[in-house]
Amino acid sequence: MDATKRKNIKHGLSVAIVLKQDQSTGYLTDGIVRDILTKSPSHPHGIKVRLMSGEVGRVKEIY
Repeated sequence: MDATKRKNIKHGLSVAIVLKQDQSTGYLTDGIVRDILTKSPSHPHGIKVRLMSGEVGRVKEIY
């Protein structure tokens, strides 16, 4: 699924995000979506979410 489209991201979904401090390395963090923070229907760098762990980043992969 396309991680740049908000309609593809749902609460409770298992995803991989890139955190702000990991943007230069591209290191991905796995987790479960708690909140969807991006309001627009799409974003070229991925939809911004908060994970259950509290970490915030942009979705790069949807499992």
